[in-house]
Amino acid sequence: EVQLVESGGGSVQAGGSLRLSCAASNIYFSAYCIGWFRQAPGKEREGVALYETNGRTKYADFVKGRFTVSHDNAKNTLYLQMDSLQSEDTAMYFCAADRWRCELGDGQGYNYWGQGTQVTVSS
Repeated sequence: EVQLVESGGGSVQAGGSLRLSCAASNIYFSAYCIGWFRQAPGKEREGVALYETNGRTKYADFVKGRFTVSHDNAKNTLYLQMDSLQSEDTAMYFCAADRWRCELGDGQGYNYWGQGTQVTVSS
């Protein structure tokens, strides 16, 4: 059974940093695209960053230069380092995985999802 478990969310002041983790079970980064998505209250879900099967990363324009994806193969964990956080980054953050789908957007079609971790940025 594929499992994705996010952690690392919390409350931080604007300009601060957080590192989210996505611990994956029964999938391998070389075979699955892993995406970070977020959803704020009253807004649609949006893609934040991708880790592609070839190791490439892709970012949404609104996080470029502030967020960084990395991974630890030994722990089978993907990280999202978030710096220079802004109040607009407040949302529930999810990681998602799929063998065939690998694109930013609203995450529709991704087969596996974690339960999410809340990020709250106060100004």
